[in-house]
Amino acid sequence: MMRRRFGLFLLIVSLCAWLIPAVSVSAEEGAPAVTTDAQTAAKLGLLLGDGDGVTDSYLGKQSSRIQAVIISLRLQGKLEEAKNFTGAAGFSDASVVSSSNQAILGYLKSHPELGWNGTGDGKFNPLAAIDSQQLYKVLLEVLGYKSGTDFTYAKTEEFAAGKGLSQIAGTAPITNAHIATALVEALSAMTMQGHSLFEMLQGEGVIDAAAALPAGERIKLSSTDKLGTYFTDSKGRTLYYFTKDAADLTSCQGDCLKAWPIFYADDLQIPSSLNAADFGVLKRSDGTEQTTYKGWPLYYFVKDQAAGDVLGEAVGGVWFVAKSDYAAMIGTSPKLGNYLTDEYGRTLYYFDKDTPQTSVCEGTCLVNWPAYLAAGDYVPTGVSKADIGTITRSGGSKQTTYKGFPLYYFIKDKAHGDVLGQDVGNVWFVVNPGTFTGTTAPIPKTYHVDIKEYSFGTGPLTVEAGSKVVFTNFDDMKHNAVAVDGSFSTPLLSKGDSFTITLNKAGTYDYFCEPHKKFMTGQIIVK
Repeated sequence: MMRRRFGLFLLIVSLCAWLIPAVSVSAEEGAPAVTTDAQTAAKLGLLLGDGDGVTDSYLGKQSSRIQAVIISLRLQGKLEEAKNFTGAAGFSDASVVSSSNQAILGYLKSHPELGWNGTGDGKFNPLAAIDSQQLYKVLLEVLGYKSGTDFTYAKTEEFAAGKGLSQIAGTAPITNAHIATALVEALSAMTMQGHSLFEMLQGEGVIDAAAALPAGERIKLSSTDKLGTYFTDSKGRTLYYFTKDAADLTSCQGDCLKAWPIFYADDLQIPSSLNAADFGVLKRSDGTEQTTYKGWPLYYFVKDQAAGDVLGEAVGGVWFVAKSDYAAMIGTSPKLGNYLTDEYGRTLYYFDKDTPQTSVCEGTCLVNWPAYLAAGDYVPTGVSKADIGTITRSGGSKQTTYKGFPLYYFIKDKAHGDVLGQDVGNVWFVVNPGTFTGTTAPIPKTYHVDIKEYSFGTGPLTVEAGSKVVFTNFDDMKHNAVAVDGSFSTPLLSKGDSFTITLNKAGTYDYFCEPHKKFMTGQIIVK
């Protein structure tokens, strides 16, 4: 019976994944022509992909030293020569790569002037991951600058930024998607000879003479320690979203538009880390068009005068930089004020029967109120990042929390700005980040079991009926806690993960860790 119930619960949870509403917008929206850097790099022959080409799977893979070598040689027009090299292999670990790549490693060993001298112990470590600093060093050298002469390795990214190379700065390790963006970015950079890399590559036959650089407006990525990574246009001017657009996509009118001019481009070039489908075109009530991202119209701020200015951030508590990695955003309603939304503007709710770190919404409740799980990490200014957390639900799935309380969607919210879940049953409410302090549900006493050094601690834990017990794993190895009588079972917890159980019935509960049951045991006494 327990197994059948658990199977039914998993079915309900899986249903919730596709029942989460796809919110529509209330104004006419189309799609611009959007080209990713990966598409451009593939079209120009700078990125070849694997056996299936430049696929999403390929773009998501971590890049390696041998890939950096191949890029360097391709941009210098030496790749075919390297592939056909027949001399001695040279590096002792060449056998870990394919035969064609072994030839490339032999070519590098025979041409030390190219700067690929290995790791100093006779090895090259070709499969090691690389970071943005290493890739920018390669690109700078292709442009004609020499490490140790024109720039120091420690200052690589600072020097690269001065040459217009900064889109993936600070990223480690990098993926093939990052490489695509860095390659396309570098095409407009000037070589030491005074012409662009694109012109140089065309002159050397690396890029077809009939090819052309992308002509559309570019969405660029900029970053600060405080704001993280955010969007700018090709000139570095910051782009913003307006929280009041949650209720009305054209809420900014008249004098508002004078202070916050719209951003529009019918042809966009975007970094490979972004999704082309997330960009749209909104036709405003006056017939003008505006570019949208994940349903949010994009704006400039008139007081931003220089590239990198972010003077519009948090103005009036309703203007924030546009970015791709929000864990939660803010919408504003004339009636409800500010409230939390997901990155697409879908309203988020709390359940007044929940207690900290615990959801009591299960079964049919969870179908009507699907659990929210954030994809990003950042929050708007004024919302504390520390207030965004994650719990593990009873079935093992994850759910995002705010100030420790689980966040949900409402299945009947269909359109951008819908808040139909507000006050349903007098227990479901939007989350105003400025005023929310928690639910009114009585908070049971909580005890903690810290899993450390393959142990649940010494001696039994004695608790009161109705108490919560939080298991937290501090080991690198995964652990769980399973009651001998089957009354509770946590999922396998990775390092840093927690799972909460509630014990309502008096008794003695012996438990163990499944992977280490011979020596990892514990006991909870409920009075």
